[in-house]
Amino acid sequence: MQLGLDFALVEELVAGVDEVGRGPLCGPVVTAAVILDPLRPILGLNDSKKLSEARREKLFDEIREKALAWCIGRAEVEEIDRLNILQATFLAMQRAVEGLHIQPRLALIDGNRCPKLAVPCAPVIQGDGKVPAIAAASILAKVSRDREMAELDLIYPGYRMAGHKGYPTAVHLEALRRLGPTPIHRRSFAPVRALLEDG
Repeated sequence: MQLGLDFALVEELVAGVDEVGRGPLCGPVVTAAVILDPLRPILGLNDSKKLSEARREKLFDEIREKALAWCIGRAEVEEIDRLNILQATFLAMQRAVEGLHIQPRLALIDGNRCPKLAVPCAPVIQGDGKVPAIAAASILAKVSRDREMAELDLIYPGYRMAGHKGYPTAVHLEALRRLGPTPIHRRSFAPVRALLEDG
């Protein structure tokens, strides 16, 4: 269920939820849900894209140490191809919220739509820059996914995934044309689908 709440008034047991990896051509979509502890503030929380990699890594550890609860969720490439990226993102968000060991009273979702959750939820457009718990979730999701893409880079050399994280950069598209799709490429995404149809 969705609520039209003034989320600034609700401070206790609010989970912030965000995702990373909707746009890439390969790899999972990763989400996180975080309930911050008002008694243990974390300085410098912001949209993960606006922070340096070193700062994100430091905050990643601090969030996991200080938050009342946190959970990282994901949807795999097969689920993205089967469901579509939006529904797979919602599934990953559901998994993150359901994995919290404390049930939040409210979940605030970065964006303009909410997944179906067992707790009340409200969307917050550009929430990762407005709501600290969403910013914390964006950091956990991004660091987790970036680390995974660096590991996948070792398994699938030649695509330089550690650099572009799977996004459709010129380097990635060139490698895709030269080497073909890997098992972790999303077959429902247009550049990958076109290569498969041509091949």
